Amino acid sequence: MNRSISDGLNFFSKLNSKKIWNAFKLYTSYYVSRGLKKPYHWGSPVSMEIEPTTSCNLRCPQCPSGLREFTRNTGMLDFELYKKIINEIYPELTYLILYFQGEPFLNIKFLEFVKYAAQKNIYTATSSNAHYFTDDMAKATVESGLDRLIISIDGISQSSYSKYRIGGDLEKVINGTKNILKWKKQLNSKTPHVIWQFIAFKHNENEIPELKQLAKKIGVDELGIKTAQIYDYQHTNELIPEDEKLSRYTKTSEGYKIKNKLLNQCWRMWRGSVITWDGLVVPCCFDKDATHRFGDVSKENFKSIWKNEQYTNFRAAILKSRKEIDICTNCTEGTKVWN
Repeated sequence: MNRSISDGLNFFSKLNSKKIWNAFKLYTSYYVSRGLKKPYHWGSPVSMEIEPTTSCNLRCPQCPSGLREFTRNTGMLDFELYKKIINEIYPELTYLILYFQGEPFLNIKFLEFVKYAAQKNIYTATSSNAHYFTDDMAKATVESGLDRLIISIDGISQSSYSKYRIGGDLEKVINGTKNILKWKKQLNSKTPHVIWQFIAFKHNENEIPELKQLAKKIGVDELGIKTAQIYDYQHTNELIPEDEKLSRYTKTSEGYKIKNKLLNQCWRMWRGSVITWDGLVVPCCFDKDATHRFGDVSKENFKSIWKNEQYTNFRAAILKSRKEIDICTNCTEGTKVWN
């Protein structure tokens, strides 16, 4: 069976009538809101992102975690807070991304997070730089029930890889991937669905053909080519690829500009939220410093935050003039070049 089809079937196996009805309500309210330009919201999140930690072992130059430039608090998600969140939202929740900033596997409770969600029949995913997949950790990861594992690999040579993944070791990434795939086979497990994610930059865009060969040789389930988010794209082209198909920016006579049109709509504001390691509820993954805070699940029930005045006003602002919202100005939903 095609591995992507297998992953899709696994995802759909998590659905039930309650989750399907909830998704229908969300979609309906989203399109009604777009049509009437008023924020109606019927339903609970179908997907959520919860942050295991802000800590990271690497120093990637376009990442607040790598740059150590957060203005918000840094730390590790507590297991009791995590259970409180999951217990409040799991009946309608289908998809859980255990990642926001940082390297998830630095939280010693990470696989416990996965197991707890898996017990609630939630599809779980995470993104990792794969520096901690020793043989034992790889086995435990496969046994945890994790459904999707995205592994960052932004080069096929150490010099290319470490130009962005500063402090990283490409050999650890490749060996870690092999360990995961080995234990999937030995345990006869269809999960996790292993994706190599390659962020295209100017210095590595020429490596894509060889990357495809390497991914096929090693046997990952999927290879994704992703466009890079560049914070200062108006004033630099150091990282932006020459091939415009691999970039979320286009070159003009006045410099670079983002390709994406900021339409006054955003499905993310209806489908789910991001929760930081210390319980702050923020709109989406573009709010990396948690500047738009709708509530704190360590002190409040999530569902009361989900439809409170601050959240409603933010959705209304999205429908009115998205270009005036700071975190939206570099947003490019749908800018993954999947291969």
